[in-house]
Amino acid sequence: MFYRPADGHGLPHNPFNAIVTPRPIGWISTRDADGRANLAPYSFFNAVAYVPPQVMFASTGAKPDQRGTKDSVTNIAATGIFCVNIVEYEARGVMNLSSGGFARDVDEFTEAGLTAAKCETIDCPRVAGVPASLECKLTKIVELPGAANRVVFGEVTGVHIRDNCLRDGRFDVTTFQPLARLGYRDYARITELFELKRPDE
Repeated sequence: MFYRPADGHGLPHNPFNAIVTPRPIGWISTRDADGRANLAPYSFFNAVAYVPPQVMFASTGAKPDQRGTKDSVTNIAATGIFCVNIVEYEARGVMNLSSGGFARDVDEFTEAGLTAAKCETIDCPRVAGVPASLECKLTKIVELPGAANRVVFGEVTGVHIRDNCLRDGRFDVTTFQPLARLGYRDYARITELFELKRPDE
């Protein structure tokens, strides 16, 4: 099969998300200009640089009560800060609950029964108890082609690591099961790892 996205794929569901997988999930916590908390998962998320450490996530939809985007992007544009919380399999239910299309004044921490913890380098809540949280300062929001496509870039200014996720001086993902997004309604959890050395090592 070959198709040009501009012409449509002719399938019952768009295969694009299922092709670009697995994707880590950035559980993005923000606050609005009035200090109200917001929390939402984004699977177009990744690290993009080591020094200084930087991450990105993309928002590809809009809400009726926001101007052509979602609460997370609006809040980050207003405050210049956000936090990326790492999602483990154990938190799949509450992560999914926080993805609901709540009104912008609804606190997803409360709706999902989550505890908000204080960040150290930014005035923003984070999700207590997750394997790791990355406190971020906005560097750039890029508008992409399409009605509501925006990419948010941020520099990591603080890192929280859950104590039991450190083993022999490494952040060890075998101490939890990272959750990944696939296509459609499919997810995966990481349960098996292996190492590969580079040819020049």
